[in-house]
Amino acid sequence: MSQPPHARETEGLAAPRGPPQLRSSSPTPGSQGRPRAPLVQRTRSTSLGDYRAHYITPDEPRRGARMPADGTQAVSPTPPRSPPPPPRRRRTPCSTPGVTPRTPRSSISSITDIEIYFKKEFNQFTGSFKERGARYTLLMLNESQRKKGVIAASAGNHALALSYHGQDLGIPVTVVMPLVAPIMKVQACRQYGANIIVKGSDIGECREIALKMAKEQDLLYDHPHILAGQGTMGLEIVEQVPNIDAVVIPVGGGGLIAGVALAVKALHPHVQVIGVEAERCASFSAALKAGHPVYVKAESTLADGLAVPKVGVNAYATAAPLVDKVVTVREEWIAISILRLVEHEKAVVEGAGATALAAVLAGELPELKGKRVVIPLCGGNIDTTILGAAWSGAWRRTGASSSSPSPSAIDPEVLLN
Repeated sequence: MSQPPHARETEGLAAPRGPPQLRSSSPTPGSQGRPRAPLVQRTRSTSLGDYRAHYITPDEPRRGARMPADGTQAVSPTPPRSPPPPPRRRRTPCSTPGVTPRTPRSSISSITDIEIYFKKEFNQFTGSFKERGARYTLLMLNESQRKKGVIAASAGNHALALSYHGQDLGIPVTVVMPLVAPIMKVQACRQYGANIIVKGSDIGECREIALKMAKEQDLLYDHPHILAGQGTMGLEIVEQVPNIDAVVIPVGGGGLIAGVALAVKALHPHVQVIGVEAERCASFSAALKAGHPVYVKAESTLADGLAVPKVGVNAYATAAPLVDKVVTVREEWIAISILRLVEHEKAVVEGAGATALAAVLAGELPELKGKRVVIPLCGGNIDTTILGAAWSGAWRRTGASSSSPSPSAIDPEVLLN
């Protein structure tokens, strides 16, 4: 990863013992024959390796001895106080995708009696949290793997992230996408220079195809580094929102909840980690019941990014002992969550990203009343057709100002057809 320009320019310079204060050695007009101390001193930051201007307050020059009128500098009985070093920014494995902001206490808190903070992962360049795992995995490849490239199976967001960062790092990327993948995402991946193979009826079939190609062509597939990259979101959450009680995470393949749970529980074991799945594809819940990943039937859902018929093996092994609870939500609540985020947060979030909020609005998590909760809005790559269906269906059946629609207020089939 490239260093900032100022770091390259000053690399190799020895750090000064203290911040030298620049003083004028000759009288200046209006100083009554005495040299005038400057208002700026140049200091070097030992953590960043650059020179910075530090503005001195009017009182600061008086901390030392007075300067004689002849221009000579007297010995200071009390050395000037050095400015404190700037805080060191935590360097995460995937600093390139960027630290996403969290919202102030959301206005949705007033209708849920839960102190909710949203983590805006849809602000990433390709529109989802998937950049974290994709970038970190690519950065950790050895020289041989960088030349051969990587392969993945994805319906959209992971494909976008891997394609974009693969192009940026000069690493060949192949992605197997299902026939139902949104055409706009397929085209975007191809524009990033990735080799896109559209084959398979769902992500499960795509995974089998990708695994076969990985063995035949010696390509890297589904590495644990992906989970490590996703876990950087957990580090940011505990830094940005102190004293949290719970984190509510959407669950598809399980990579995000595995990484976040590992990071959050390591730092704050008392924090609850709760997973939320779309009722039409609850593969993680099925895996918990069976004790291992199993295939489930994936039906059409507004949360298309969560429609993974079998949770990842690495993700399940990591998340299963750490996750406190997993719930499922119906389609109407996902639609209502998309609408509520537009109303209250002025944010257009895809169904998969709104699923965690859907569980709160549906009353599936009553134990969180009065607690401080973080909900990541995982992506904003919503298909316009799905957005229109969710918007019109939720608006027509609940009304724009309704804060507590009934579970039967929206027919999921109307939203999806």
